[in-house]
Amino acid sequence: LYLLLRQLGLLENPMGVAVPEAAFSLPITIVILRPFMRAIPGEIEDAAVVDGASRLGFFWRILLPLSRPALTTVAVLAFVTSWNAYLLPLLVLSDPNHFTLPLGVAAFQSQYSQDTARILAYTATSMIPALGFFIFAERHIVGGLTGSVKG
Repeated sequence: LYLLLRQLGLLENPMGVAVPEAAFSLPITIVILRPFMRAIPGEIEDAAVVDGASRLGFFWRILLPLSRPALTTVAVLAFVTSWNAYLLPLLVLSDPNHFTLPLGVAAFQSQYSQDTARILAYTATSMIPALGFFIFAERHIVGGLTGSVKG
């Protein structure tokens, strides 16, 4: 992966972290979305076709809105997983100005290794964005996971 990212010129670039993280999230996305979308009755598509909707129109206007809980679940899981990623950003980013939060916490911890209170405060502060995002989308996660295990 490192060699491929180097060939593409994505080292020291946020896209060099974002694209592989998105690819790493695909398996769990498929595991959650496929059963959820298969559980939607085919009669809904038939009714949409009778009303004049194309297959793409059915997908955009009916299937995606019905799949909102599963899509939210996938988005939250992918966000939290990529937010907490450590190894990939460590390999791709070497400039401390481009570090992600987990890399910044590790650098801070090595710099202030004797000051435990400061390290714990920095670590707790770094958890706030992911925790806030998770709390904001919590009810959608439960609905998305429930729909993915039906059937």
